[in-house]
Amino acid sequence: MHMACFFRRSIAAQLSRIFGQDEAFFLPLVCAVPVSKRQPTPDFRLTVSSLVKSGVLPPDGDLLAQTACLARQLKGDGVVEEVIPTRGVINFRINKLLLAEKLLTSVHAEPQGFGMQSEILQRLRRGRVLVEYSSPNIAKKFHAGHLRSTIIGNFIANLKEALGNDVIRVNYLGDWGMQFGLLGAGFQRLGSQEKLRENALQHLFEVYVQVNREAEQDESVRLAAAEFFRRLEQHDQQALLLWQQFREISVKEYRRVYERLGIHFNHYSGESFHQSKIQDVLTSLQTQGLLKTTEKGTGVVDLSEAGDMSSYCTVLRSDGTSLYITRDIAAAVDRKEMFSFDEMIYVTDKSQSGHFWQLFQILRMLGHSWAKRCVHVPFGLVQGMSTRSGDVVFLEDVLDEARNRMLQNMHQTRTSKELSDPALTAEQIGISALIVQDFKGPLISDYKFNWDQVLQAQGDTGVFLQYTHARLCSLLRTQASVSHTHFDPCHLQDTRSLSTLQHLLRYDEVLLQSALELQPRYLVNFLITLCHLVSSAHRDLSVKGSALSVAQARLHLFSCTCSVLASGMRLLGITPVQKM
Repeated sequence: MHMACFFRRSIAAQLSRIFGQDEAFFLPLVCAVPVSKRQPTPDFRLTVSSLVKSGVLPPDGDLLAQTACLARQLKGDGVVEEVIPTRGVINFRINKLLLAEKLLTSVHAEPQGFGMQSEILQRLRRGRVLVEYSSPNIAKKFHAGHLRSTIIGNFIANLKEALGNDVIRVNYLGDWGMQFGLLGAGFQRLGSQEKLRENALQHLFEVYVQVNREAEQDESVRLAAAEFFRRLEQHDQQALLLWQQFREISVKEYRRVYERLGIHFNHYSGESFHQSKIQDVLTSLQTQGLLKTTEKGTGVVDLSEAGDMSSYCTVLRSDGTSLYITRDIAAAVDRKEMFSFDEMIYVTDKSQSGHFWQLFQILRMLGHSWAKRCVHVPFGLVQGMSTRSGDVVFLEDVLDEARNRMLQNMHQTRTSKELSDPALTAEQIGISALIVQDFKGPLISDYKFNWDQVLQAQGDTGVFLQYTHARLCSLLRTQASVSHTHFDPCHLQDTRSLSTLQHLLRYDEVLLQSALELQPRYLVNFLITLCHLVSSAHRDLSVKGSALSVAQARLHLFSCTCSVLASGMRLLGITPVQKM
């Protein structure tokens, strides 16, 4: 049992006795109180309005009278030391010796899984979750704009997995469509197999840029592109071979970038994978009377409430070729058959919100009730992510830049440890800096990227998380001779220790909120606060030179905090470094 639950249960047991409801009913209503820098905080609180909302108290009562009346019925015991009513809220102070003992014993028993088994997480649905993320377009270098989808999707997949779901990570490559017509037709004219061997993606990128420029001016280039794509859709052997070569080159290149980010996929699929299903989709739309043909000869689905075509979605071009949404409908139906998922999550930028609204709507109209368990997680744009060399930003260049700047910072600080592989450490810290910067606010917001802010060691950054983790590891290494499996909680009753312990009580609630909203900022902010609290404790509570029993207790606190910090960082997709 997560330790916050031990204390919540104790409070819920009293509420259960007063109201005659089951204990489990009250558990989610008892919340850990965020630690305040200014004054000592109570440990848990219960709002009277939550009791009214859940129907335990009458809605028309006087709030203050209800609060006072309930507070009189709640008693202090060996676990709850004090019950403090304020305006509409009842605060609880718990026995601090018990807090230190129960909490740290629980972390020590399950350093990686702390918080994951909490009772308040039991009400989350569990099952098979398919997460589609990253999804770059083939034959274009991995653009920095795809970084967000990649790291957000990875966080969601990590979180779902940690909470007991069977997770399938899918990379849905943009490997079909008119851009391939352009690229294929362009490559036949401008491409060179030799350059393709030397620097594949760079060469494809240059061909694509040039043929795009020509297509804007020249009708014949556009026609050649449309013709090449039509040949692809009709499985013309020569066109398919060229397309396959582009695809393989790109995937190989992407895997290298994913490896640097520490990210893996169970499936590299793509729009091309679901070709055979497209006809089935069109047939279903037709037999259910949902497919209409316009005067221009395009195939559309009417999405309006009134059936007056005031809002519709095109699923077929007049030349009979498919569109992005057609392929997405086919992909969704195909995946449901292949994986029989319980939930499917798409992570893309917010400009596609309308697309997913249409997709889910059409799936529902086709009678797929599982469409209501499909979710789109939208995110905003990053402004100003450029590297020193110029404006077209490839992810590889951003990762190099993060690593090189970090290496430079590490050379300048004299405290840097002798590292076996400084470049790797710099890369891991650089990547955590990019992730934390990205995850600090609501995902839907755009944000301005700033290199100096991202890599600050003092601010609320990924560098600060890594620095705190490395310092704790270093402390535990230098004090390895002191056994701290047994500790006396009476040595952890100072304000620094207690603030850290109180903060750890909230971990399961933070995981719950992250899971319900699929937003990483709650976890990021929790970990940043944890680092501030444990840094203050590390500064004020020396281990070296203290009496053995005091040293043991403090080491136990630092070791457990280090475990929770590392496990939270891994959920975010960050590899914690041991030295820096």
